[in-house]
Order: sequence, then structure tokens, then C-alpha cells
Amino acid sequence: MAEYDDFSFELREHRGLDSYESSAREVLRDFFEANDSQVFFGNQLAIRNEDRFFHWITYRALSELVDEELLKSERRGLAIGSELKLFWHRRHRYYKRDASRVVQLVNEYGSPNMCAAVGLHGEQMILGGFARRQFVLRDHGARVYGDRKWEETEHNLDFIFERDGVAYGVEVKNTLSYMDENEFQIKIRMCEHLHCSCIRSSDAAKELDDRVD
Repeated sequence: MAEYDDFSFELREHRGLDSYESSAREVLRDFFEANDSQVFFGNQLAIRNEDRFFHWITYRALSELVDEELLKSERRGLAIGSELKLFWHRRHRYYKRDASRVVQLVNEYGSPNMCAAVGLHGEQMILGGFARRQFVLRDHGARVYGDRKWEETEHNLDFIFERDGVAYGVEVKNTLSYMDENEFQIKIRMCEHLHCSCIRSSDAAKELDDRVD
């Protein structure tokens, strides 16, 4: 699956609508009623609601609202070869210009130059933020901490910080989609093996969400 595919994850087995999923559906229904002249893409909506709902719950709720014909949906190709899934309220009759604008922004943020720039910016933010909180940088691009070394795969951790005798493995991600689940599990195992807590930082998707608005 391409790095920027929208909703690039496997849906969990659907066991019927529960109160949690019903809540997600109502939150999204209210959101689109209040923003019925805008176009949004899938991961954007998942990230907006990730403090309340798992991303696959948001996806199911969107699918149900499309089935109810409250929302319209369309897939658009991206310059990097993957796809974006767009959603808009059925009252938005002239959505095409807004849809093209969203795709243009995603293409802009998905370009190699932009990814590199945002990645560097994200790393500088992490370095500055941890320094202000008096964390000590122990390593960058790390596979070793103390007397322990990760040899199961060729992966490394972006940073290892330490404070009050506790080590933290930190990943800085600037992708528009969620981190690949296999890589995510590997990073967790790395942190466990190196005796580090695990922290993930992501900035590009939230910044793009602000610009789409």
C-alpha cells in the first residue's frame, strides 16, 4: 500500500453497531451539517477525531453516512500514484472546485521536497521541545541503548531521550496516512528490547488539516 493512501489500514471485524460507533456517526453527522459547503478527505477526518474515536471507527461511521446518502464520496488519484477518498455533504452541489483544491494540497504535501522539509522541521521541533523540558538527547537514528542492541531488523529509532533515569524512544513522522502497522509493532518491540518508553510524533497531517480549512 502506498505511503499516502487514504485509510491505508485493515478494517476490524464489524460486529454490529454499538454505542461507540453510534456516537462517532452522530459526531460526523453534526460536523457535516455544520460544514455542508466543504470537501474533506478520509484521513483528515480520522485525525480530527482521533482523540475520541479509533480511526477505523471514523471510517465505518463515514461509510454508514454514505450508505444513508447524507454524504457523497469519490476517489481521486494523487500524483504519487495512490488515491484519496473525498467526502462532502449531499447539499454541496458544486463540490468539484473544492475537491480539486483538496487534492492539490495533498499533492503538495506529498511531494518529496515538501516531505523532506516538513520532516526536518518536525525533528527540530522535537529537539527544541524536549530540550525545554530538560530531556537529554542520548542518540539519533539509534539501535543501541546502554548495553542493549536491536538486531532483529534494520530499523532504528529517530531519537532516544532520557530524563530522571527513564529512556524514551521517539519516532517523528510527517506522512499523511497512519504509520504502517507492521513498522509500528517493530518500533514498540525495539523500545521494549532497549528498555525505552515509546513516543510517536506526527505533524504533517495536522498542518494539512489546518490548511484545508
